[in-house]
Amino acid sequence: PNPLLPLPVLQAAHCQMIKDLSACLLGQNLRVDCRYENKTDNPLTYEFSITKDNRKHVIHSTISVSENIYRSRANVTMHKNLVCLHLQGFTTSDEGIYMCELKATNDYTGNQIKNITVIKDKLEKCAGFSLLIQNTSWLLLLLLSLPLLQAVDFVSL
Repeated sequence: PNPLLPLPVLQAAHCQMIKDLSACLLGQNLRVDCRYENKTDNPLTYEFSITKDNRKHVIHSTISVSENIYRSRANVTMHKNLVCLHLQGFTTSDEGIYMCELKATNDYTGNQIKNITVIKDKLEKCAGFSLLIQNTSWLLLLLLSLPLLQAVDFVSL
């Protein structure tokens, strides 16, 4: 048997993997971060929905049509390995089970889905520092300035 045969099969099985789904409050807005591991350069489609009272409501999606009540309040930003839902004016009526669904084009393993229960009183505030971490140049600047700060301290002694 050809030892190279199993490789493509393994690759196809693990194209898209949702690693983490988290939610936090940024002022009055809800932010839901859907982090994934990307093993392919194929275009990514996504869907954010909420289940409340046993009904699913699509908030923002490239897979299906989002509902009118959410359309004007929701937007999605995509970074490397992160799809981020922003929902303006979050209130207790927006509480429920939020779902992130990802699918890579031509990925035959089906959609990746992860849920998170969002309750307003239990939400933490979004850490401002996570924005710094996403923006590598900031982090690099911070790291580069550390030796300078130490040098300045040394001089002032």
